[in-house]
Amino acid sequence: MSVEELYSQATSVALKQHPKQTDKEIRYGTAGFRTKADMLDSIMYRMGLLAVLRSKIKQGASIGVMITASHNPQPDNGVKLVDPQGEMLEAAWEAIATDLVNVSDAELGQKLKSIVESKGIQWSNPAHTVVGRDTRPSSPALLRAVLDGIAALKGEVVDLGIVSTPIVHYVVTCINSNGAYGQASEEGYYKKLTDAFKKLRPEPTNGNYQPAVKFDGANGVGAIMMRRFIELLGPSLRVEMYNESGELNHQCGADFVKVQQRPAEGMTLAPHARCVSVDGDADRIIYFYVDDNEKFHMLDGDRIATLVAGYLRELLEASGLQLDLGLVQTAYANGSSTKYITEQLHVPVACTPTGVKHLHHRAVDFDIGVYFEANGHGTVVFSSAAQRKIAEAGADPSLSESQRAAAGRLRDVMDVINQTVGDAISDMLLVETVLHARGWSIADWSAAYSDLPNRQLKVSVKDRTVVTTTDAERRCVTPDGLQAEIDTLVSKQPQGRAFVRPSGTEDVVRVYAEAETRTAADQLAYQVAEVLYRYAGGVGPKPTPPQ
Repeated sequence: MSVEELYSQATSVALKQHPKQTDKEIRYGTAGFRTKADMLDSIMYRMGLLAVLRSKIKQGASIGVMITASHNPQPDNGVKLVDPQGEMLEAAWEAIATDLVNVSDAELGQKLKSIVESKGIQWSNPAHTVVGRDTRPSSPALLRAVLDGIAALKGEVVDLGIVSTPIVHYVVTCINSNGAYGQASEEGYYKKLTDAFKKLRPEPTNGNYQPAVKFDGANGVGAIMMRRFIELLGPSLRVEMYNESGELNHQCGADFVKVQQRPAEGMTLAPHARCVSVDGDADRIIYFYVDDNEKFHMLDGDRIATLVAGYLRELLEASGLQLDLGLVQTAYANGSSTKYITEQLHVPVACTPTGVKHLHHRAVDFDIGVYFEANGHGTVVFSSAAQRKIAEAGADPSLSESQRAAAGRLRDVMDVINQTVGDAISDMLLVETVLHARGWSIADWSAAYSDLPNRQLKVSVKDRTVVTTTDAERRCVTPDGLQAEIDTLVSKQPQGRAFVRPSGTEDVVRVYAEAETRTAADQLAYQVAEVLYRYAGGVGPKPTPPQ
């Protein structure tokens, strides 16, 4: 079949099986394409087409396609592509994806031809894709659309079935590294993480640490995965399961716990028991517990980042390795965490715009880059040079026995980490490793520093693009006058800080505020939301004062 015939076939399949459902423009953002599931069929088909082109331009390297809307409600769905090294889709191709899904069905063949010619894609190159989906009821039909797109341009595909987003990233990386990163399968993923985890704890208990967690699976794929992990972990970590089969992300999951600042529904709590919530596709994690007075305590991505960065710094010092360790945060990071990292841990901190792709790109500038968003999405990345030096140090006879042991432990910690992307369960195993090594209970971890009280709100607007930001989203550029109003409100609160940023997926603008007391943080968030509603064209109910 000629190239022109392939273009014609792609257009024909689109017209007959996957026609466009709306003329409303949709954009590829940090989370890929994400909207109501019944609006996604044609988008899924075209992303299947694009995955083939992306693979061809990468000389046949595997490209991932993940069907998920992560922490969004069950009626939503979405899709995102994974590049060859397990990273998010290259920024320049986000614009190409946006153009491709917004052209008319009749123009689809011409748009494909334009992409191929402008990018110099060689049709003789093979095309290989790896596809996964979450547990949403809409995912099987949307998978069919993706597979039809891949087939229309004669691409090859491995369908992983129901898996987490991190597993798709892992498998893509393993395939493209010819197995150097691990066995390219779901089972290979489980085995790599659990083998390293168990090696790091020959005895399950240590000091105040007890090997037991309560796990909120958000009624999603994370619960399915954790059942398999439980089989492999054995007595090294006891896991009590909750929220396995109800409505996805409803009153549970990492986003619910983080935003509502209360435990997931349906969990049986006990004082000081470590509780873990993941999101719908298992790439975010939040820890929490209740104390003897039933007070809720949350340990979010900031807490995880500081715990991990501090432990890695200790291992580097113990091994004598001279490697550049850094931590990357977003504007959502609690001010107390940033102060603790810089003043107590003496680890450099960089700030980027929200979105894991921004954090990842900055983290790779370090030999060892720790990056977490406050919402619990993050991981650790090691440069190739750092990995080589760590491996060599573990067998270097010129080093002391204690230095070699520390380097060996650092090597094993690397294998617990899914470096390709934020991974809730990998991150959980990493946290459990550090707590075990230090002999800490969750209360010991929580006592490292005190978070400033904070509050997040959402304001619905007619058009979120009227709000633009700068300084890693910490300052508002437009509408004119809005930032001045925010500055005035912040100046009235001790240790006050607040910012607004447009959502990447819906017509809302998000508000973050922190201050010295809970009452002050709640009040500041409301006041900022109120001025935002006025300046940015708010729609629907106006923000209401805290009770």
